[in-house]
Amino acid sequence: MSETISIISPKLEIARSPHVHSKWSTKQAMWLVIIALIPTIISSLLFFGISQFSIIATSVSFAMLTEAIIKNVRKQPISIDDGSVIITGILLALILPPNFSLVSTAIGAVVAVGIGKEVFGGLGFNIFNPALVGRAFLQAAFPVSITTWTEPSFTDAVSSATPLSLMKFDNKFESINNLFVGNVGGSLGETSAIAILIGAIFLLATGVINYRVPLAMILSAFIFGGIFWLIDPSHFTNPLFHLLAGGFLFGAIFMATDWVTSPLYSKGMWIYGIAISILVILIRLFGGLPEGVMYSILLLNGFVPLINKYTKPQIFGEVK
Repeated sequence: MSETISIISPKLEIARSPHVHSKWSTKQAMWLVIIALIPTIISSLLFFGISQFSIIATSVSFAMLTEAIIKNVRKQPISIDDGSVIITGILLALILPPNFSLVSTAIGAVVAVGIGKEVFGGLGFNIFNPALVGRAFLQAAFPVSITTWTEPSFTDAVSSATPLSLMKFDNKFESINNLFVGNVGGSLGETSAIAILIGAIFLLATGVINYRVPLAMILSAFIFGGIFWLIDPSHFTNPLFHLLAGGFLFGAIFMATDWVTSPLYSKGMWIYGIAISILVILIRLFGGLPEGVMYSILLLNGFVPLINKYTKPQIFGEVK
């Protein structure tokens, strides 16, 4: 009597990054992030005026157009429906000052997608956060207009300093209540902590982002900033100020947690988040600029491959 032995060969599937264990597909996760950004978008329009929607629309439109053109030139399928380029456009717009030039916004969107994303091969291959690449370019190309802020107003636009500028150059500190609500000068989507936290709760509840990176950033910024405050409370501010002012919360929730440009492993996420916050506090307190979130995240983006290499868990039985 003969027996038939069947050998089942497991299917090996090769896919591009992000390689993240999640119940959501990359496309689904991207659209969930867009939903999480809605409270921040609404708060930006409430505090700075409905006219600011033109900045968001311009940024998203030129981001989509840039990706479509590049995909067409490369004869690759256009993948705008995955939501990633829409997120890039929205994020870029929300880290720009109110009433920013629409021409400059369009340029920033082109750079964000063309250089920050597609030059590396598109979604899953980019080393740096595309929106921050676009913002960094605009910072270098238009240093005056990108640091010209508008005070929140439902009527007239009044030039205003940001809370971080007041702290840095005038040793004055905005109230925590205003920072929490968003009634302060700053980038469109960075002023209202409560709007950002609503989005954060949604992303954490749905499992789109891992809690380790934002928690590592928040704890380390609070502790590191608190050390300087305890040393000299007359010169350094309450550490809670560092968490609520500027782009810290927005960066911690929507930028540093990017699936593609953040570490893959738990230990690496803690290292990544802590390092970002230490750099942010050092730049804010001792650097020449009042804010350092953008530069800190971009710098650590470059170290992510190294962090992944040295924090990769050892497989049981594996010989080093």
